[in-house]
Amino acid sequence: MPKFLFVYHGGSHEEAPEEMEKLLAQWGAWFETMGAAVVDPGNPVQPSKTVFKTRVTDDGGANPASGYGLFTAANMDAAIRLAKGCPILDAGGNVEVAEAIEL
Repeated sequence: MPKFLFVYHGGSHEEAPEEMEKLLAQWGAWFETMGAAVVDPGNPVQPSKTVFKTRVTDDGGANPASGYGLFTAANMDAAIRLAKGCPILDAGGNVEVAEAIEL
């Protein structure tokens, strides 16, 4: 079955412990709904750098990543349906979905 990389962009960063606990519970519930489709639930990421041949920038590009995950799905449409349940969408973020090419 094909694998899909979900790259999370934006969203809110909760600082209060009770808000963080609530947010983690939402993510955990989403992962549970996907069952065996979760290959690697991933993690949030620190601010990134963009590497070019002649320079490195601190901006993370036009739409910096805030996290990632790896999932299986029958096809792109099925992967998109999975992504539509992501809690980051309720926090103002978005999910970029890309099929991994098996080599």
